[in-house]
Amino acid sequence: MSNKALVLLSGGQDSATCLAVACNSGVDSVQAVTFDYGQRHRIEIEKAQILADIAGVPIRVINAKFIGELSQNALTDFDQEIKQNPGELPSTFVPGRNLFFLSMAGVLARQAGIKQIYTGVCEADFSGYPDCRSDFIESAEQSINLAMETTIKIVTPLMQLTKAETVKLMSQHGKLPWYAQTHTCYEGLIPACGRCPACQLRLQGFKEAGVVDPLPYQ
Repeated sequence: MSNKALVLLSGGQDSATCLAVACNSGVDSVQAVTFDYGQRHRIEIEKAQILADIAGVPIRVINAKFIGELSQNALTDFDQEIKQNPGELPSTFVPGRNLFFLSMAGVLARQAGIKQIYTGVCEADFSGYPDCRSDFIESAEQSINLAMETTIKIVTPLMQLTKAETVKLMSQHGKLPWYAQTHTCYEGLIPACGRCPACQLRLQGFKEAGVVDPLPYQ
């Protein structure tokens, strides 16, 4: 029976934590995949490649730029303001992104005989994204397996964790230094802006965990 894992590695805090969990899960081998979907900042892809190198796992960069061509949002359109109004989806929501990511990862996993796909989605601190909820993941897993006659499991170790609990989980796995090579800022800035919703959520998580964030901020 296959005992391999595929990690969706975006270069962010959550996917880096998933990579650490997968590497310590007892599987025989781990692979990573990241997607070029026309996002505003290439830094995400660069960080994913750095993290994979640190972990010693192979990584593939998949051209998925069609995703950015399907809708207008602040993560693929420089002209859109990054904002989150009460009662509305954030302007950074990319419709269908996780659906496409998991579908493509499912094909890669099936081809490689991999039965576990790790993704860092979370409904505790999900920033208003509907495709980060457990009911979507359950539906996606069922659809992937029905579509390809597979038995792939989508593993979501962060699903019920706050950002603070995610930081503590990374600490338990002894990989906190990996966070220095992650990227969170929606503005794509280094040092990070510290003001956008993603930076704010991350900073609050580190504060609540009692851990110093290794990233520099403006």
